[in-house]
Amino acid sequence: MTYEANFPVNKSFYEVTEIKTFKELIDNSERLYSDRPAYKLRNKDGVYYDVSYKKLRHDIYYLGNILIKDGYSRNHIAVVGLNSYKWSVTYLAVTCSNNVVVPIDKELTADNMVDILNDSDSCALFGDKKYIQSLYERKDRLPKDFKFYCFDETDLEDVVSYDEYFEAGRKLYKEGIKSLNEVVLDPNAMTSLLFTSGTTGVSKGVCLSMANICGVINNIGGVVKVYPEDQLLSVLPIHHTYECTLGFLFILSCGACIAFSRGLRYLVQDMADIKPTIFVTVPLMIEKFYARIIKKIGEKKGGSAIFGFGKAASSVGRAFGSKNLGRKLFNEVIETFGGRLRLLITGASALDPRVAEDFINMGIDIYIGYGLTECAPLVIGNNDKLMLPNSIGTPLPNVQARIHEPDDLGVGEIWIKGPMVMMGYYKNQEATDEVLTPDGWFRTGDLGTVDRNNCYRITGRCKNVIVTKNGKNIFPEEVEIHLNNNPFIEESMVYGIETENDETTVSAQIYPNYEKIKENLKRQEITQEEIREQIAQAIKEVNKKLPSYKKIMNFDIRESEFIKTTTQKIKRYANLKQSEKEETIEDSEKETIGEEK
Repeated sequence: MTYEANFPVNKSFYEVTEIKTFKELIDNSERLYSDRPAYKLRNKDGVYYDVSYKKLRHDIYYLGNILIKDGYSRNHIAVVGLNSYKWSVTYLAVTCSNNVVVPIDKELTADNMVDILNDSDSCALFGDKKYIQSLYERKDRLPKDFKFYCFDETDLEDVVSYDEYFEAGRKLYKEGIKSLNEVVLDPNAMTSLLFTSGTTGVSKGVCLSMANICGVINNIGGVVKVYPEDQLLSVLPIHHTYECTLGFLFILSCGACIAFSRGLRYLVQDMADIKPTIFVTVPLMIEKFYARIIKKIGEKKGGSAIFGFGKAASSVGRAFGSKNLGRKLFNEVIETFGGRLRLLITGASALDPRVAEDFINMGIDIYIGYGLTECAPLVIGNNDKLMLPNSIGTPLPNVQARIHEPDDLGVGEIWIKGPMVMMGYYKNQEATDEVLTPDGWFRTGDLGTVDRNNCYRITGRCKNVIVTKNGKNIFPEEVEIHLNNNPFIEESMVYGIETENDETTVSAQIYPNYEKIKENLKRQEITQEEIREQIAQAIKEVNKKLPSYKKIMNFDIRESEFIKTTTQKIKRYANLKQSEKEETIEDSEKETIGEEK
């Protein structure tokens, strides 16, 4: 049975020096951690070197100086590119000089980027040469006086070199012109404008203030301890508020060190080189790590039995206060992550509870959380005193949460209230009014439950719910968890189809695990029919676990992975539009797959 929460404001259990602006953040960190490394960077020869907090602050002030001299104030300035030191310095220099930063997803097409630059009223763009080049070719679609600043060397006419621009700011500072020092920031003014999509007419610009973002940083610091000795390896796209707040700003507020991964292809080597203690990532990446670990264990004689024994022993050890037993028993696993990894922070989509529990028993803590761009983003999460593999945790300090109008099963929409909730959607009052109530509650659009201990669980998205003719609600995400647990299924997407007699049936798109199917059939060449037979059997096994109204009646085989967002969420409607004609299970198969006898 579930209960509606009384929306308590949770308390911090660590003392936090609250920050209200990014200038306070960087000034405070430079004062406390001056000579400690803020960044570990890799030069062109592959050699790593440290950038201290003292140098970081100076670099931010140098760039901010020249922005102020050039008249940038309350302007909108965009930034696009790979995760990098220059991207980070630009973000902080733009915001600390009293401007609005517009982070752009580098995976968007150039035309989509142009749309965002125009929709956001940006007057300038900092970025990698690759993206500057594409957008420069479309400059006729941008304002006449639009400025480009390139992180790399470039010979494009009227494109300013970042290095030269930065050096001009440094020279001003050395000459005693320290304009950024005099800037007074309004914590409640818009400081970041993030777009939820790259398509004009669909995209919504989320307006966040420093009070929104710093509020989240303060809240996390009250329940999650990050130490100056910690090392983070940044792999998620930094333009996204999830990585930007948790894997960038929060880390700097704690005096820890950031290093950038060179990409998924080099991730294993990067971990060996960087030896991270903290890793902010998404469930898909964790589950892929897990699959590789399990595969290696299975290849060893008696590996599975030893693995099971080790997990059981570690679980008992944790119950008696020994957290290090798992790390000793699974030292080889720890070494694959560089040897020092202690904490995985994850969110954005559902993580298989079994995977989370196994990592915890192997000695690596996993904190599952929940957030939205509109909330800067984290609002609910596990922490240093709460680690539940099957829950997104409890509301952070200063966050109010509730289940709005729960049904008989306790399922309802999650509503959030607090200082982290966005100012609104940019120039879109209608869309703002749809999600913000007059008394300040944010309608998340996510469905969930809350128990008597104030622990929340996500059941799905409001708009994804499949409603049957007799009023039953089916949450696609719940069925997808069962499908994705099958070894022959790599990914799945569940949705409803209306039949000719107005009935709703559950359907699924399946991206098979082709390698597992080949292993099972013991050959490298397999036919489409054989693949379909394996998936049909997998769905039959899943349907045994589901009530009749949730059983999967139709399925479609995909030959490629699903289209995803930068945080690896499946884009449901984009994939439905691109799907091939659905294969319908024959009546004889429906008896064994859809309608278990």
